[in-house]
Amino acid sequence: MPNHNSGTSDGQLRWGILGTGFIAGLQVQDLLDNGFTVQAAGSRSLETSKAFTSRHGIATAHGSYEDLVADPDVDVVYVATPHVFHHANALLALNAGKHVLVEKAFTINVREARDIVDLATEKGLVALEAMWTRFLPHMAHLRKILADGLLGDVRKVVASHNQDLPKDPAHRLNDPALGGGALLDLGVYPISFAFDVFGAPQRILASAAMAATGVDRQTAAIFEYADGQQALVDCALDTAGNNRAAIIGTAGWVEIDSVWYNPVPFTRYDISGNVVERFDRPVKGRGMQYQAAELERLVREGATAGNLLPPCESVAIMAAMDEIRRQVGLSYDADRQL
Repeated sequence: MPNHNSGTSDGQLRWGILGTGFIAGLQVQDLLDNGFTVQAAGSRSLETSKAFTSRHGIATAHGSYEDLVADPDVDVVYVATPHVFHHANALLALNAGKHVLVEKAFTINVREARDIVDLATEKGLVALEAMWTRFLPHMAHLRKILADGLLGDVRKVVASHNQDLPKDPAHRLNDPALGGGALLDLGVYPISFAFDVFGAPQRILASAAMAATGVDRQTAAIFEYADGQQALVDCALDTAGNNRAAIIGTAGWVEIDSVWYNPVPFTRYDISGNVVERFDRPVKGRGMQYQAAELERLVREGATAGNLLPPCESVAIMAAMDEIRRQVGLSYDADRQL
């Protein structure tokens, strides 16, 4: 199993930031604090872009996404727009010859995900999903525990992501036209975690409760696997929870502290419930630098797919979320755009 990367950069690749919202600011701060070169940012308005670049000390502001991806001083584009726009934005950057780090959820549906991955493959470019949790040190150590067989036969994954988010019906999270709902924003974390441990499920059983706007306000699913393993995943956008996760095996279990998808400690127990390990490694900033370092590693090595989150797995995760949405009756405008 690969070890986690250092989360730092030699600064040679130049990043462009597509979209200047909240998540873009978090990513940029972790990039700047760890030696990455952030060259430019682009927004749909030059005024917004200039405010963002001024706030973060970035050299170039572009007043359109087209200008950003055409910038010859940009090598990599971080797509930080709402996920309903990821497909168009990632294709725009790839067609301009730029590698892309695309926020999760990767797209709205599996068809869009395949489009991005196929184009990146055709052009020999990296298209990496920005599921930052995958690349954090505690997840790297968890994978080593599993690889070393310290939990015995792993039987179950349990992971939750419940938050109390804005109730405004016009908010992006509550708007079906913008891919709102708990599943794509929040559920993608525990679903990706289940994939990390077990891979793609053989069968999915899903249930959801809908908000008045037509998006899912809470969703739960059981993933079933060929050898009887299960993953129990749930999410909600109108109820806060403890947001913990566990991996359970025949020789012991691991409990990851709240909030499990952040760089937090975890405890490993033996089958009798005795603590045998406490992993606690502080991380600089929020920890979003690790996914960027993975992308830079792939570019440096001339690879388009790594072991930690290959593009085919991002596609499979979108397929699983499509199946959950099919079962609970959640559709988006993008599903009808053929």
